[in-house]
Amino acid sequence: MEIVKIPNMDKEEYDKLIEEGFISRIAFQGAKYPYIAPFLYVFDGKFLYFLATKYGRKNNLFKQHPYVSVEIEKYSSDLSCYTFVTMQGYLVQLEDAIEKKIIREKFVDMIKKHGLSKNILAALGHKPEEPLESIASEERSNIWKLTGVTDIVALKNL
Repeated sequence: MEIVKIPNMDKEEYDKLIEEGFISRIAFQGAKYPYIAPFLYVFDGKFLYFLATKYGRKNNLFKQHPYVSVEIEKYSSDLSCYTFVTMQGYLVQLEDAIEKKIIREKFVDMIKKHGLSKNILAALGHKPEEPLESIASEERSNIWKLTGVTDIVALKNL
């Protein structure tokens, strides 16, 4: 019996998957087990950026081991169509005020573009009744940039 391998995606295909998406999973190195958490992201064509609240386990793990695995996927409800990409690299926290403002505005635009509920604000350190633009005008979350990507695995169904 022959084992069928899932086909690879080319760069154009996985860049499109990343550009069209907005939610990812990041696996951090824990003391014994990996810790996986969902994150909203924006993609500028070269780098992925994530908003991370300034509390919780992920912050401690980020400080201890910034090397991570990021996964982005898209699939149909019956799984007749599926694609995913994983990237191994490391996270750096943005410090430049202008760069942070630009990325925060990209998050506001992304939330509007995808028509996401304002309830997502709670996952970003804001109250859902606050204006969406408060993400860009206040710094209640950190911005992490995925860089130093050493491995990309991108697969799709047949």
